[in-house]
Amino acid sequence: MSRDDLIKHGKAVRTSLAQTPAATESAPGFEDFMAELEFAGIWDRPNLAKPDRAICTLAALSVLQRLDALDGMTATALDLGLSPRNIVEVFVQVGLYAGFVTTRASAKVAHRVFAQRKLSIPAEPPRTDSLGELDRIGHEVMAKLHGARATGGYAAPNNAITGALYPSAIRYGYGELWSRPGLDHRQRMLCAIAAFTAMGLESQLEKFSASALNVGLSKAEIIEAVIQTGPYGGFPRALNGLGILTRSLA
Repeated sequence: MSRDDLIKHGKAVRTSLAQTPAATESAPGFEDFMAELEFAGIWDRPNLAKPDRAICTLAALSVLQRLDALDGMTATALDLGLSPRNIVEVFVQVGLYAGFVTTRASAKVAHRVFAQRKLSIPAEPPRTDSLGELDRIGHEVMAKLHGARATGGYAAPNNAITGALYPSAIRYGYGELWSRPGLDHRQRMLCAIAAFTAMGLESQLEKFSASALNVGLSKAEIIEAVIQTGPYGGFPRALNGLGILTRSLA
């Protein structure tokens, strides 16, 4: 396939995703370049479904606070079959990693798109879990995800320094966020992998990418989740992430 063919194909993929090029060129030939690289070269790769690619892209854009791009990607995610709740849950999940101020800012953008389409998110019943129950659920989810590695490194229960914070991560991260409705564990793992790659959090990516095999993701899907972040978080971080996968998936 020639480059002209790739550009033509990329434009067709871009149109199918309802991603419109900029009204004016950012630089000469840039929109054709992005059609070839981003859409023909990334979005149309095999081994990861497009709704999953949308989840990874939303996660990367949210942690990096690329809010202008997040507007259009929210619309694309809806067109690909994600619900408003699915989309907002991506922002909640990755807020654990990038800070919950990013959740608020990203959700504000998404709700504007929802309002344009007359969509809303039903209210959630109040949680009745006790703190002890959250702790129990948190330890169960952590063990399910990470197995024997659940209590290694900064998660070691006898580490007095990280122990000042990590119990809260178990209670509210694993016990609350990983157990919320709106995304299943497989989808939340895609969020984590994309977020860690985009932010360059290498030790977390190494741990979670190995754990992704425990929640139904294949090696090929994990690799694609990292690749998907390239146009949004930068190719150096995506390549660093792929380097980490050569160890974690070995």
